[in-house]
Amino acid sequence: MAFNFGPPSGTSGATAATAAPAGFGGLETANSTASGFNFGGFGLTANPAVNFNIGNFGVSTTSATPFNFGNSLASAGGFGGFGTTSTTASSAFSFSAPTNTGATALGGLFGQPTQAPTQSNQLINTASALSAPTLLGDERDAILAKWNQLQAFWGTGKGYFNNNIPPVEFTQENPFCRFKAVGYSCMPNNKDEDGLVVLVFNKKETDIRSQQQQLVESLHKILGGNQTLAVNVEGIKTLPDDQTEVVIYVVERSPNGTSRRVPATTLYAHFEQANIKTQLQQLGVTLSMIRTELSPAQIKQLLQNPPAGVDPIIWEQAKVDNPDSEKLIPVPMVGFKELLRRLKVQDQMTKQHQTRLDIISEDISELQKNQTTSVAKIAQYKRKLMDLSHRTLQVLIKQEIQRKSGYAIQADEEQLRVQLDTIQSELNAPTQFKGRLNELMSQIRMQNHFGAVRSEERYYVDADLLREIKQHLKQQQEGLSHLINIIKDDLEDIKLVEHGLNETIHIRGGVFS
Repeated sequence: MAFNFGPPSGTSGATAATAAPAGFGGLETANSTASGFNFGGFGLTANPAVNFNIGNFGVSTTSATPFNFGNSLASAGGFGGFGTTSTTASSAFSFSAPTNTGATALGGLFGQPTQAPTQSNQLINTASALSAPTLLGDERDAILAKWNQLQAFWGTGKGYFNNNIPPVEFTQENPFCRFKAVGYSCMPNNKDEDGLVVLVFNKKETDIRSQQQQLVESLHKILGGNQTLAVNVEGIKTLPDDQTEVVIYVVERSPNGTSRRVPATTLYAHFEQANIKTQLQQLGVTLSMIRTELSPAQIKQLLQNPPAGVDPIIWEQAKVDNPDSEKLIPVPMVGFKELLRRLKVQDQMTKQHQTRLDIISEDISELQKNQTTSVAKIAQYKRKLMDLSHRTLQVLIKQEIQRKSGYAIQADEEQLRVQLDTIQSELNAPTQFKGRLNELMSQIRMQNHFGAVRSEERYYVDADLLREIKQHLKQQQEGLSHLINIIKDDLEDIKLVEHGLNETIHIRGGVFS
């Protein structure tokens, strides 16, 4: 009987000749003298010589050679603790317990409880349930084997294979479960000397914050109530499912006045004691773990040894796809519950980031308001400073005039006066600065005027220009009025002259007559 879980490979001529489809989801069954089957591309075959190979797990046995489930990852196709190939001539079954490769570090880092090594009889029973159940003793056992494989792939159910042995419990942690993936988690950068220990409470964050002082006192009592110890809260963070993460550290003060933090490993070991753990559970603590950085050797060991049940090829690809190997480490995700947990944590962190962004946005708005107010005050103070400077200058001028009153003008003062008169004459010269400035001002006004007319498509006169026009028209009006008055006076004089001439002629006419 042959049993193969792995990628479909080329079958022998005998196997291909005897292959016949079975009506169970596209499963193919290959029968020789003993029952055998092929499950959906995972190649389960049967022949008289017991020789099964668990796909990528590198386990190969025959009737003459035993199989050994160990922890050799050096063999080809080794798979997280099941990667040995037994070639001994002994017929007895042997089991090598897999070495714990970083499980404790992963548990302390990511809060996942470490798992005990898989027992040899459980592996044998699992192999029997998936390859050759003997529950019914007929061809129905092949269908039962396929059903057990389906349950193993799904990660749930029980695999019945023998009337005298209890069924195998399939969980999502079994190496055949297909619902597995690899994610990434941040590696802590805290040292053991920082003494940070994480306590997960089954309470809401608001309750923890409102009772923070009582919590610190309770933890101090759990530590023995030693007056040289002080419990401090480093941070409080909300977790999904109404849980809260509290990061604490303990400061120990010596009689000479110095103080130090209790190492994280020491504090965690104290919390893991049975009686202490019971007291923590009474406070609502569901999980405790240390938050310390991993050494390069631990990181190397974790990366080199894929976790149990994870395909080494997927693990290698996860290491290649790591976006930041300095800060992130790949971790397995087994089952939908773990995926849902990470999704909730992701959503919670997204909400916290959004809350922090909202706070930062409010702070920026407040700073912008303060900046606007400050700029206005600075402009006001500048104007006030200029006004005070002018007033101070005027006071100094008057004081200098009073101080110099009665004294003759000195030579340097006369020279300064000449220079000022020269500058004033240059400024007032029509072809110099003042004339040019007036010309530029006129051009600017005209450009503004024409630009306003073109932009607004209507006539517009600048206020200064209008004032000048009014002044010019007023002067013209005054000139015309003065000219009219002169003409009137001349007319009056002419009338007087005419009247005098008329009277003279009349008198002379009377004398001659």
